[in-house]
Amino acid sequence: MARAIWNGKVIAESDRTEEVEGVVYFPEASLKREYFRPSTSTSTGPLGQARYMNLVIDGQDNPDAAWYYPDPRPMARKIKGYVGFWRGVEVEK
Repeated sequence: MARAIWNGKVIAESDRTEEVEGVVYFPEASLKREYFRPSTSTSTGPLGQARYMNLVIDGQDNPDAAWYYPDPRPMARKIKGYVGFWRGVEVEK
């Protein structure tokens, strides 16, 4: 079971993760939605256009700490519906 942890809280947990380019992606259904807020940020890279989400836990904000690809390029189709993390989020496998 993989877990994503930030600010002492488990923000996602699943035994169905995918890994692409060294990043562990969690299914959207595994997110603890109470910690996530929408972001207007986007970026474009080799996997497609990423959209971001902010984390908010105990009054602390971690902007754009989670991302997903609504329409990933063919090489990354397996992560459609999955979310990756960075900016201090720890992933335990």
